[in-house]
Amino acid sequence: MFSNRNRTSSGYMESGLYLYFLGLSTRGVSKALFFLHKVKRSHVTIWKWIQKYHPKKILSKRKRISEFIVDETLVRIGSEYIWLWIMIEPKKQGNSRTFLANKTKERNMLIAERFISGLVKIHGKHPLSTDGGGTWYPMACRFLGLEHHIHSPLEKSIIERTIQYIKDRTESFDDYFPCRLKNCKLKHVRNWLKLFVTYHNKEVICA
Repeated sequence: MFSNRNRTSSGYMESGLYLYFLGLSTRGVSKALFFLHKVKRSHVTIWKWIQKYHPKKILSKRKRISEFIVDETLVRIGSEYIWLWIMIEPKKQGNSRTFLANKTKERNMLIAERFISGLVKIHGKHPLSTDGGGTWYPMACRFLGLEHHIHSPLEKSIIERTIQYIKDRTESFDDYFPCRLKNCKLKHVRNWLKLFVTYHNKEVICA
């Protein structure tokens, strides 16, 4: 994913991006890299990494899939509770299943439709599988012209394990690095999730 032409290893670059999307400034990342890894890079270099390897650019190169397996769960970030919307692929790729994630402060048909339409924009129209617990998914699918069906036992098991996997890590991270900003827009949470998903897919599939 990362080029070594500037003689910085991909591991250090990924570490720098991770620190930036946790909330550090480019100067802060520069200092942290030197303190943690004895790697001296200017804040301008860090800025160039961010422009080239922003999560939106990294995540825009996904392959097409055949079906969406979707669910949502409530997680706590700092003093707030937010809805985490998750999609995984129905087939194995390597040792894992790729997933997408998004977060919102509410849960309704309009938000479900927005999340699913985002999936359609990336992957095209495909059948969608949910747990059937809410009316927003069937309504959103009808609006978008998608086939909808209830999870099979296997699909239900897969999505539940994925959700628990994500919750374990987001809650653990929040315990150590809680957000202390008042009226936070949770932009850093969105960036953290995008980077987390990217690293999950890269590391587990290559394991």
